[in-house]
Amino acid sequence: MKLGIIGLPQSGKMTVFEALTKNFSDSARKGEDRISTLRVPDNRIDILSEIYKPQKTTYAQVEYFLPGTAAAKKDHPKDQSIWTAARDCDALIHVIRNHTAMGFEEKSPNKDFVKMDQELILADLIVVEKRLERLEHDHTRGKKMDPQEHTLLSECRQNLENETPLRRIAELAFAPRLRGFAFLSAKPMLVLFNNDDEDDRLPAVSKITDTEDCLVIRGKLEQELAQMSSEEATEFLEEFNISESAMDKVIRKSYRLLGLISFFTVGSDEVRAWSIKSDTEAVDAAETVHTDMKKGFIRAEVLAYDDLMDAGTYAAARKKGTVRLEGKNYKVQDGDIINIRFNV
Repeated sequence: MKLGIIGLPQSGKMTVFEALTKNFSDSARKGEDRISTLRVPDNRIDILSEIYKPQKTTYAQVEYFLPGTAAAKKDHPKDQSIWTAARDCDALIHVIRNHTAMGFEEKSPNKDFVKMDQELILADLIVVEKRLERLEHDHTRGKKMDPQEHTLLSECRQNLENETPLRRIAELAFAPRLRGFAFLSAKPMLVLFNNDDEDDRLPAVSKITDTEDCLVIRGKLEQELAQMSSEEATEFLEEFNISESAMDKVIRKSYRLLGLISFFTVGSDEVRAWSIKSDTEAVDAAETVHTDMKKGFIRAEVLAYDDLMDAGTYAAARKKGTVRLEGKNYKVQDGDIINIRFNV
């Protein structure tokens, strides 16, 4: 699962990427595409590892992608090729400047949010119009048209022309028939307001709705934090009265933004978090561990993480009756500890 980091020039998107990934680049490579994979902080994994003392501990992971900036020097990049790579992302992180910057006009997060959203909408509108033109051209030549595709694309065009991003229209954003188009404005979005070091307030942005998740960060401060040793970082957080790095919050929000939950497998060899979509059934969750488990699925032995913590040990949880057997259609819950029974 991959998240693309976007934003207008001087928004701080590169600062955010480097603070998140600790992947610092020299000036000669600043315009290149950059990508990094990070583990998702989860204290449940830490505690399970303390209990089982496994040879290996594996966390859930997410991937962050920063598109190259060489083709986007202006506030209104008209070269739509800059969005090609971003279409491969599953969600977007929109970084908005909410700090003072030398040589730039007064910060205006509402204006900047709209400006970038208009770019996404324009990029999608170009794709929609080209496809509709192709469908209608083929229809005039006697080729059979897919009426569902035509109807959905026409609805997309209407909303985009009204400057409504597709993520706000659930029946379009999640339409299986439109998935192949990878519309930018349909992708889930996390909005990061990049504030000054002393400002942790969320700005009032009238154009943002409930479909966009929001978070305040202090990018420069977080970038400095990312370059420190663990001991220095702890002192730094205490000095600024920060309970945890904002980057950890960003990663966790990213995970939820992607619609992901974690289930765990435990043992002396490995304690591991497995990423699945919410509402995944047990038989499909088994396949993420190994394809043979789906083929020969019998039952899933399930223990909720909280029930294990309440009981103290797996054996005690079994005595209390909180370890249960579930069938293939059981909807896996976040934090389930699962042992798949299978036979092939």
